[in-house]
Amino acid sequence: METNMPATARPDAAGLRRFARLISDANPPRVVLTVALLLTLIQTAAGLIVPLMTKGLIDGLTADSLNRQVLIGLAAAFILQAAASAVSIYMLNYAGQRIVANLRTRLWEKVLALPIPFFDRNRTGDTMSRVTNDTSLIMNLITEYLVSFVSNIIAIVGGIALLFYLDWVMTLIILAVVPVTALILMPVGRKMYRISKKQQDEMADLTSILGQVIGEIRLVKAYGTENREARSGEDRIRRMFAFGLQEARILALIGPLSTFVMTAVLVLILGVGGIRVASGLLTAGDLVAFILLLFQVITPMAQFTTLYSRVQKVLGATERIQAILAHEEEPQDSRKMAAPEGEAIELRNVSFAYNPGEEVLRNVNLVIPARQTTAIVGPSGSGKSTLFALLERFYVPVEGEIRYGQDRIDEYTLASWRAKIGYVSQESPMMAGTILENITYGISREVTLEEVRQAAELAYAAPFIDKLPQQYQTEVGERGIKLSGGQRQRIAIARAFLRSPDILMLDEATSALDSSSEHEVQKALANLMKGRTTIVIAHRLSTVVHSDKIVVLENGRITGEGTHQELLQSHEVYRELAQKQFVEAGQSGETSELI
Repeated sequence: METNMPATARPDAAGLRRFARLISDANPPRVVLTVALLLTLIQTAAGLIVPLMTKGLIDGLTADSLNRQVLIGLAAAFILQAAASAVSIYMLNYAGQRIVANLRTRLWEKVLALPIPFFDRNRTGDTMSRVTNDTSLIMNLITEYLVSFVSNIIAIVGGIALLFYLDWVMTLIILAVVPVTALILMPVGRKMYRISKKQQDEMADLTSILGQVIGEIRLVKAYGTENREARSGEDRIRRMFAFGLQEARILALIGPLSTFVMTAVLVLILGVGGIRVASGLLTAGDLVAFILLLFQVITPMAQFTTLYSRVQKVLGATERIQAILAHEEEPQDSRKMAAPEGEAIELRNVSFAYNPGEEVLRNVNLVIPARQTTAIVGPSGSGKSTLFALLERFYVPVEGEIRYGQDRIDEYTLASWRAKIGYVSQESPMMAGTILENITYGISREVTLEEVRQAAELAYAAPFIDKLPQQYQTEVGERGIKLSGGQRQRIAIARAFLRSPDILMLDEATSALDSSSEHEVQKALANLMKGRTTIVIAHRLSTVVHSDKIVVLENGRITGEGTHQELLQSHEVYRELAQKQFVEAGQSGETSELI
């Protein structure tokens, strides 16, 4: 027992320290809090004076006289208490809302600054749950309970002092009940903490499933998996329901227990107080004042029992939020703010693994010439997309380094390095909004509509945009669902034109398009590639045969470099791949320049 007791107490103490630090770091409005606390002190003091004035009023009534000064004092105390309470409640709620708003802002900015590996390891729904559900728990605790915490403390301390002043015997009887109640509530609170953590896990799971299923609802319906996804969601909802019942059982224990204690104490005080009034040790006014003060002490104590359970519930949320806030961000500090243009990119002995011991790239040495087109070809899973991710600094090589000219790319700030890169992928990701907003997405400077039109012209996007009823103000839908694949690609290319990058990265940019769309996109890409260092990933060799340099990547290693004709003569795997695609192209009736 001696070794276990501290272990069970430690998580609560550590959690409370984390919570206090979290609130402190949220930059609470200290002036507002100070004024609110002063008003709370006035409100509580006025509330404690009322029983004493009531005592004088009742004792005066027994002498057949009505003390007008006491009545005026009572009325003034009531008005002061009500006014101070109204203002302090508003100010404390304002402070609580401000704290949580600052916390959410800090958490959101932190999420945006986290490195890509964080999102590889954590589900989107879990991260969303931290920003929304967990902060809501903290907000409810602050606005509904902590706003009255200080006034309750003052009411309890002041009330107990006045109770001792009125009758110390009955006060000691009341205080004897407190340790007994605490011994019951402590283990209940620890149980609530464990249940709360499990509940939040289930909530994060459910949020993740909802985000995934709703985001891919067309896939769900196309493959008829509605029932399967329904069962998956129902399973987590049932588990949440089970944890909710466990929480309800605990609350059902705490509520009646608090009511029972309050009722028992009141009955006991009425009995003992009646005896002491009959014996002349107390006046009737003393007993009434004592009971009024007793309610002013017991009510905050009852709120503390609920507060205790709520605090235990929030500790799990605090722990998860702190885990995100403590996570290492993408590196921002660097001595170089901007990179020169027109330099070659060099990979020196670069190796990389997503998981230890499972290398995706192995000792890659590669020079990507400036203002030329370099194509990366190879079978699926050979590491082509990983190479792109390293160039964009989404990941850091396990070994080796990447240089731009004479400098390592990690010597530049992320913002200045990524500003040099234009990226067009086969998915052409888009944000919900208008075509104009998507073309100008990520452009930090002011952009005129004429510049946008010019970029759209170069990207061969202007013809279809001009035919739309709202043209550049047309809503594209979530992830650009209202546009075709070719239209999305051309908008992505227009965005790259507007960005005017020094380095252009094309990741299977035409692989998912039909022949007509591919022709338009290829013309747009040809415009975009002029005068830029271009790196292309392609499965279809017909799209890269005219590249200045072709690099063959197999199983994370470079096995060949050269022009198309050079590789046909010197690289067996490349030659076989070219011959296979030539046969497929011939069977489909397409022309080919592969061999």
